[in-house]
Amino acid sequence: MSEPIRFFYRGAVHEVRDAAPTQTILQHLREDLHCTGTKEGCAEGDCGACTVVIGSLEEGELRLQAVNSCIQFTPTLDGKALFSVEDLQQPDGSLHPVQQALVECHGSQCGFCTPGFAMSLWGMYLKQEGRPPSRCEINDALSGNLCRCTGYRPIIDAARRMVELPPVGFDRAALAGRLRALQRSHGFSYAAQGQRFHAPRTLDELARLRAEYPTAVLLAGSTDVGLWVTKQMRVLEDIIYLGQVEALKTVHEADGMLEIGAGASLEDAYAAVCRHYPDELSELWQRFASLPIRHAGTLGGNVANGSPIGDSMPWLIALGAQLVLGGADGERVLALEEFYLGYQRKDLRPGEFVRALRVPLPRAGLRFRTYKLAKRFDQDISAVCAAFAITLDGDVIASARIAFGGMAETPKRAAGAESQLAGQPWNEDTLRAAMAALAQDYTPLSDMRASSTYRMQAARNLLRRFWFETRTADPLPAGAVNAFAA
Repeated sequence: MSEPIRFFYRGAVHEVRDAAPTQTILQHLREDLHCTGTKEGCAEGDCGACTVVIGSLEEGELRLQAVNSCIQFTPTLDGKALFSVEDLQQPDGSLHPVQQALVECHGSQCGFCTPGFAMSLWGMYLKQEGRPPSRCEINDALSGNLCRCTGYRPIIDAARRMVELPPVGFDRAALAGRLRALQRSHGFSYAAQGQRFHAPRTLDELARLRAEYPTAVLLAGSTDVGLWVTKQMRVLEDIIYLGQVEALKTVHEADGMLEIGAGASLEDAYAAVCRHYPDELSELWQRFASLPIRHAGTLGGNVANGSPIGDSMPWLIALGAQLVLGGADGERVLALEEFYLGYQRKDLRPGEFVRALRVPLPRAGLRFRTYKLAKRFDQDISAVCAAFAITLDGDVIASARIAFGGMAETPKRAAGAESQLAGQPWNEDTLRAAMAALAQDYTPLSDMRASSTYRMQAARNLLRRFWFETRTADPLPAGAVNAFAA
């Protein structure tokens, strides 16, 4: 039985009954609600013109996060709150400090991208609670917004100026109360225009639905699946949405492992891992896509997608992460690298789904680094992503794990290079042997991001950089050696 989509917007609860399950939030805003401040630029989550803020309850607590409305499907709003640029105007008609700051600092030129910038800034404004943001915080908040006119400086000035203006409060308690009244005690089912959307709330219900609809698309953050609809024009008949299964969002430590539920957002997952590997992973965290994408996307979805240029898999594989698969027949655990059988082929049995990832915690003697090479610092796909993890026993390498993205048809370990390292002293002769072995481990392709020659040379140079940073008993901090010095 189909139920209406219910969400909070502009001070009232809205119900939607006849929109296609793959209608985007952007389309619903513009075409059905006639709120046209939110713009469509790229329709793939890159430019940020469509940025909105979503309010949701996570373990009973209110969360407000900027996301890209152009790739999020309308049924995912059920039980949540939607805020668009129309919400910023104050009841007396005055501008919100975010808007006033953009005016004062001349942060808008053609104006097309401005609503998206305003919403990203508003998301940061709520988070800062009057505290002046650092330049790094501003850059991260605006990493998902592109502008062709202003050169960003006046927008950055506006981000600083907005907290200097008279503050405008936000009643979080009242919104949380409205959302609690919208929560369902059962799974949500919605159908329209020949398509079905299922939103289970428990792992058992998810397993049952997965067995009942084996060809259904599993939808997590929609940062990839959304593009199937907006760019490939695919029709998705059955969708199973994972975003309401709280058990998929848990993060906890046990038996020397950090277990991260597959439904934990990329932002939450990286935050949890970086508490244990702050120097080694913080830059990669910041450079992974944009903040709105990290708010929406999930670590489990990134791993399940298995893109050969995905940035999460190399470091997970290098650390020896395990994958926990669930289904009606129980759970199965395997090493992450064993999950990838070939390009877009995974060891996923009928009825199975990714339930969690288990990441080993730091141990004595571990030397671990990650490196990303791309044409831009922010929001760019890697040409090469490398992760190296060795365990030293004195000056001897007791074990070695190396993984690359962008070098093969799947995220892949460098078995030959690892064999040249294991059991050997961590010196330049050992390094050179491992660098040479990379030619047998990988046959990289040439594409728009990099040539095969560049990729191979870069992979070798990154291994040398890793040696520079870790060759002594007192290793250099991550990032201390410039990549080009290699």
